Amino acid sequence: MEDLTGKVKALERRVQELEDTEEIKKLHREYLFFISNLEFDKALACFSDSITVDIANYGVRKGKEAVTKLFEEVIYQNVVQSKDAHFTGQSVIAVKGDRAEGHWMFYRLLYKPSPVGWVQGRYDCEYVRVEQSWKFSVMKMKRPWPEFLGNVP
Repeated sequence: MEDLTGKVKALERRVQELEDTEEIKKLHREYLFFISNLEFDKALACFSDSITVDIANYGVRKGKEAVTKLFEEVIYQNVVQSKDAHFTGQSVIAVKGDRAEGHWMFYRLLYKPSPVGWVQGRYDCEYVRVEQSWKFSVMKMKRPWPEFLGNVP
């Protein structure tokens, strides 16, 4: 009977890990939707208060206030002006209790120059559970990836 109890507990942990992984995937997809749809309030709500971001060549920003300023003053303008689209895939996520880390490939479809081009990049993220919801605690987005492809705007 004790062996069965251990197996049940292991199964419960595995199910929780799978559910958490799916919630993190959903968080990332929703974040990208909010950015593309210019819903920056909702995108910023995906971040923990202690968020650290390192996006493209904009440098490291720490804390919700500094990250909000970056998104309002730089990222928003880039999204509006570029008309580019991007999506992620090939996620690899490891959940460890109330923390997780993962990486994603991303592809950005460039509106200009014509014909449509693209650039590849990578998200490296850390996540934390905050009041039963997953949030980004670290977001690093680099393009191009791998670096040997050169410096693409």
